[in-house]
Amino acid sequence: MFKNYLKIAWRNLWRNKVFSFINVMGLTIGLTACFFIFLYVHFEMSYDKFHSKGNRIYQVSCDVITPSETIKGGSTPWPFGPNMQRDFPEVEAFTRFSGGNLLVKKGNISFQEERTLFADSSMFRVFDFKLVHGDPATVLKDVNSIVLSRTAAKKYFADKNPVGETVLLTGDLTPATVTGVMEDMPENSQMKADMLVSMSSLIKMNKGLDEQWGNFGAMTFLLLKPNTDAAALQAKFPDFVERHNGDERRKRKMFFTILLHPLEQIYLHSDRPAFEKGSITNVYIFSIIAIFILFIACINFINLTTARSVERAKEIGIRKVVGATKQELIRQFIGECVLLCLVAFVLTVILFVALLPTFNLLAGKTISTGLLANSWYIGALLAGAIVIGLVAGIYPALVLSSFKPVTVLKGRFATGTKGIFLRKGLVVTQFAISIALITGTIVVYLQMHYIHSKDLGFAKDQMLVIDTHGDPAREAFKAGLTDIPKVSDVTMSSGIPGGNTNGAYSEIQNKQGDMQVANLDLYDVDYDFLQQYKVKVLAGRGFSRDFGADSTHAMVINEAASKLFGYATPAEAIGRSFRQWGREGTIIGVVKDFHFRSLQENIKPLTLRLEPRDCDMVSVRVAPGDLSGTIAAIKRKWKNLMPNRPFNYFFLDEFFDRQYRTEERFGKLFLNFAVLAILISCLGLLGLASYSAIQRTREIGIRKVMGASVADIVNLLSKDFLKLVLISFVIATPVAWYFMHKWLEVFAYRISIGWWVFALSGFIALLIAVGTISYQAIKAALADPVKSMRAE
Repeated sequence: MFKNYLKIAWRNLWRNKVFSFINVMGLTIGLTACFFIFLYVHFEMSYDKFHSKGNRIYQVSCDVITPSETIKGGSTPWPFGPNMQRDFPEVEAFTRFSGGNLLVKKGNISFQEERTLFADSSMFRVFDFKLVHGDPATVLKDVNSIVLSRTAAKKYFADKNPVGETVLLTGDLTPATVTGVMEDMPENSQMKADMLVSMSSLIKMNKGLDEQWGNFGAMTFLLLKPNTDAAALQAKFPDFVERHNGDERRKRKMFFTILLHPLEQIYLHSDRPAFEKGSITNVYIFSIIAIFILFIACINFINLTTARSVERAKEIGIRKVVGATKQELIRQFIGECVLLCLVAFVLTVILFVALLPTFNLLAGKTISTGLLANSWYIGALLAGAIVIGLVAGIYPALVLSSFKPVTVLKGRFATGTKGIFLRKGLVVTQFAISIALITGTIVVYLQMHYIHSKDLGFAKDQMLVIDTHGDPAREAFKAGLTDIPKVSDVTMSSGIPGGNTNGAYSEIQNKQGDMQVANLDLYDVDYDFLQQYKVKVLAGRGFSRDFGADSTHAMVINEAASKLFGYATPAEAIGRSFRQWGREGTIIGVVKDFHFRSLQENIKPLTLRLEPRDCDMVSVRVAPGDLSGTIAAIKRKWKNLMPNRPFNYFFLDEFFDRQYRTEERFGKLFLNFAVLAILISCLGLLGLASYSAIQRTREIGIRKVMGASVADIVNLLSKDFLKLVLISFVIATPVAWYFMHKWLEVFAYRISIGWWVFALSGFIALLIAVGTISYQAIKAALADPVKSMRAE
């Protein structure tokens, strides 16, 4: 019996090649898109879930409360970890991390290892990063001991086991011993490092670090004992701070709020700074898109299958006459649907293998290495295809099996109004989804265009930046660059727009004359910074060589800082007193706010001090033309002064725009999946248009005999569908506005969604619908009316 069902199903599919092809392609595209989205969502939600003790690991964050503001922080003072383990029996272990960027030299090979972390010796006790060589209990115990990733070990030592070997670190070339090799940290880990350096090395370089309660340089993680109530432990933290540092906090008018964040929730759910952050909003949006695409594919299947019901009516009537039961017919038609889905499954596998590298590139990370990377991938995809075939095939099977043989064999077959309304309702749903996706695509494009074109308040074009990493020769290097013909300006600073800034405990005189405490961002700069970056001075002046006290007693602040301390105009802040990190003096200038951080954040208060000794970043403005020659000349200066350090540079505009890589990738993925959803929707509309043309074959023939033109017939067949698109537009507009408004909330500076965005989306959908319908409508209008009237 099953063999007979299969044979009949295959014959019917082969006889109707065009419909079968459209059906299979719609299902294939839908399955492929959904499977890629499933992998993306599963990968994003898997971050840090591979640690066996992950449900007991918590990050400690410390919010700093001053009279001016509350600063949400992801780091803690250095003494937190050791003292928490001593004070709280609930804490089984702690480990701390601090980012590094160290020069590593082995023979003639030298690299600036940007992915470096200082870590406590308990690191491998808390986290499950796998060691290839070395004892996890001791690899990070001694001063100047390091653990390399497998990739880094190969880079320095080829295929040799490097344990016991020595490399040289930092500018003073300190010998460090390789004590272990670890597997490359997984892609779904928020922590990623190619080199771990023992925390004892950092503490030796910075004596007294473990006693600095005001130095927020540590990312602290606690491993709690089994069955510990994290909330109850967190409730004990205020007494902990009071016991260890209460007097100092009150003296400095700064207070702490300490929070615990579960490791497995940090990547998607934490609002504190972390090693790497994802977006739960993006996960939700892509999950909804996957459901929509799958829904659209099923709708297509139903529409295209029922559109063929007229052609199969007599077949069904004859089979019922010769004894076929309704249940047998239902099994037959569901079997055909499942067969189509199995064909689509095979094509989906082929498409997945072909498109996976492109998808990984779009996602910006290795989501999957292949279909066989996890054996359950194929099983899940196959099960999904069969379930879709069963679910999507139920309605067509019930409709087709319910035909009355007497009626259809007499040629008076017609479907009921319920079926027509259902099919139209499904098309409305399809195009409502499509219009919402078109709107989302336009909004994402406009927001990214706004970000890249907005006036940032500083000049970033033609600016080449070199990080000297504190090399003693950096000032000589800067001086030597002015000899290069194409170099127009050179300046040095501790930070650059788009990069990290120091947070400095500051006291600044407010409008009432009191010294007000705040934790402010700080740039150490040289005399040329404001001029070269074209930051506008609103009141007072910038740093000048004509004023000797500028190097010891002067500060420049931005508008945001001026407003924080109560000044209605920038001019009111000039001459006010400040104390910051051992320096006292007066404010000599207020500059116009510029975006030294991402547009996802409001511009924060910023202070600038003249301190060339703390400036590591060299910014070089180069004139257009012969860029490669200019860079080569800069590199020669570098090699002459800093021969042991590799020459690395980047352009400021590209560096600043890297902050939006996540959003740009989201936009590209969104666009691609939106196009696929629209394509599948067009296939569904094509199915309904075909169905309508078949149903009205005799009517079209009569109208043509009575003198109707091709345009009249096209209009007749098209107007009903265009009404459906308009209904879809009304439904989609508020839904699209809500979701895209939520997405835009992540940006402090964002576009407003104008009415024309929705109008444009509706117009595009209308064009797509007209283009899809026109082919079938024109084909029906050009048909011979005599043959059309004989068809029924």
